[in-house]
Amino acid sequence: MPSRAAAFRALHHRDRPLLLPNAWDHASAAALHRAGFEAVGTTSLGVAAAAGLPDGAGAARAETLALGTRLARLPVPVSVDVEGGFSADPAEVAYLAVELAEAGVAGINLEDGRPDGTLVPVARQCAVLRAVREAAPGLFLNARTDTHWSGAEPTVPAALARARAYVGAGADGVFVPSLVADADVAALVDGLRAAGAGVPDTPLNVLFAPARHTYERLAELGVRRVSCGSSLFRAAVRQAVDLARWVRDPGAAPGPVPDYAEAQSWAEPWEAPGGAAG
Repeated sequence: MPSRAAAFRALHHRDRPLLLPNAWDHASAAALHRAGFEAVGTTSLGVAAAAGLPDGAGAARAETLALGTRLARLPVPVSVDVEGGFSADPAEVAYLAVELAEAGVAGINLEDGRPDGTLVPVARQCAVLRAVREAAPGLFLNARTDTHWSGAEPTVPAALARARAYVGAGADGVFVPSLVADADVAALVDGLRAAGAGVPDTPLNVLFAPARHTYERLAELGVRRVSCGSSLFRAAVRQAVDLARWVRDPGAAPGPVPDYAEAQSWAEPWEAPGGAAG
């Protein structure tokens, strides 16, 4: 019987893309599993915000590890978003990967974006990826590049150059969030299929953009993994607020789903009675 990691890897090499919903706690992950999803990921924003912490700042290592360890008991493969690895030291990032792998996690998502909007130098990120690959060879290593997400280098050539370098350093797949135009998606798919990527048909992971994407169109373009990111978490919070408002005022209109920036603001310190931050 194949391991969870092997089964998860195989889900990226079928005729249809893997639709990966992203959970933020055990309840949401268990509900997604019971709804029939073949694998479950985590959302770093949801995990951090649920703990009152900012996303992408390296503040939620303990929460991420604890949740990944719990979710690994589910009867489906689980992939954990570890932001940038919660350290600039490749050995420390690799140690986290080993902890998750030993707990039974099938894969991790590791990004090159920094909190200030810049990108980690390619050589340094490759060193991190190589350390993870050597320490946890069974994990599905999804290398995320924030060329488009951060706006630092929002071009297909920049994303493809990083993607090829990351695959050469041991990544199993590449994730380019905020890649939305059909032509750009197709160019990344074709570029990763080329011999220069090092591995034929490296799976491209795209973050689903409701206003720009459909699952069917992404499948036609050759995408192999479609992530929901933080959208489920943000929609769930909005639904909870709407329901509470409806109880108070049945005529209240539903509000919009919070965007990423608003969700990040939930981690800001609040002013406690007496003037002390709490």
